[in-house]
Amino acid sequence: QVQLVESGGGLVQAGDSLRLSCAPSGGTFNTYAMGWFRQVSGKEREFVAAISWGGTLTYYSDSVKGRFTISIDSDKNTVYLQMDSLKPEDTAVYYCGADRPGTTAQGLSSLPEAYELDYWGQGTQVTVSS
Repeated sequence: QVQLVESGGGLVQAGDSLRLSCAPSGGTFNTYAMGWFRQVSGKEREFVAAISWGGTLTYYSDSVKGRFTISIDSDKNTVYLQMDSLKPEDTAVYYCGADRPGTTAQGLSSLPEAYELDYWGQGTQVTVSS
C-alpha cells in the first residue's frame, strides 16, 4: 500500500528557512495534485499549499503566501515545501497529502470539513522558536 513519507522538519529560529520533502513509499499512485497541510495539537488540520501534478497551478493559504513555495518533481513523484521567513505561529506537524484522480490542486485548497484524502504521510514536526 502506498504511503507518503515526509522529511525535513526540525527546530529553527524565527526568520530561518526549512525545506520539506514528500515522496511515496511502497509503490506509485495516480493523482491530479499534491498538497501540504499542518496541524497544531488540539486544533483542526489546516491547508497550507497545493500544486497540480504538472506544477503549473499552485495555491497557498493567506497565512503563508509570499513566504512558502511549493514545487513538484513529477519524475520522482516528490513534492517540496520551501518555507522562508518562518514565524513561531508556523509551528505545527506538517503533512503531505494526495487524493484519487479527480481532486485538483484547487480542490485540495478547499476540502470539505472532515474530508479524508486517500493518501497521507505520517507528518514531520516543524518548531519555530522566537
